[in-house]
Amino acid sequence: MGYGFGTFLLAVGLILALAVSDIIEGVDLTLVGWILAAAGVLTIILTAATTMGRKSRYSETRHPDGSTSVRHDNTL
Repeated sequence: MGYGFGTFLLAVGLILALAVSDIIEGVDLTLVGWILAAAGVLTIILTAATTMGRKSRYSETRHPDGSTSVRHDNTL
């Protein structure tokens, strides 16, 4: 899952919740729409949170003798 799937759920959910007025016996399409919209928002938030956790920083230091050293910082 990712941003695309979350956006899809959000769009379909809002269409069902706000734009569809059909009635299916035993199914509240408005409620189904709001549930899908909420799931889409949650998917987008979780994708953003997990993506931010995967980023890592590194710094490269050049020494006077011409060599370089790389330091990885995965504490984000």
